[in-house]
Amino acid sequence: VQLVESGGGLVQPGGSLRLSCAASGLDFYIYHLSWYRQAPGKERALVAIINSPGDGTTYTDSVKGRFTVSRDDGKNMSYLQMNSLKPEDTAVYICAAFLNGAWYWGQGTQVTVSS
Repeated sequence: VQLVESGGGLVQPGGSLRLSCAASGLDFYIYHLSWYRQAPGKERALVAIINSPGDGTTYTDSVKGRFTVSRDDGKNMSYLQMNSLKPEDTAVYICAAFLNGAWYWGQGTQVTVSS
């Protein structure tokens, strides 16, 4: 099983980024998907979840109304659209697939929000 994130980078406050998570080696469509982030010196924190089959989402309060999680089961992909980015969104963003206690994690992609 492999999950690979991409799309991170440096963006100014107020800007947008779209992160992607490409999965392989699993029956992607049956797994719930989540995005976490880990800022320097802080613990990993949940950002968003999208269920299987993709009709339910959950967000941490600090990103509600700014971030949107989605999935494309035909392409084995998950996306995190991030708008109105703030400096406090700076972190490594990590996607994870989970089902019945089994978890698979990506390596993460760095997002830096700075002027």
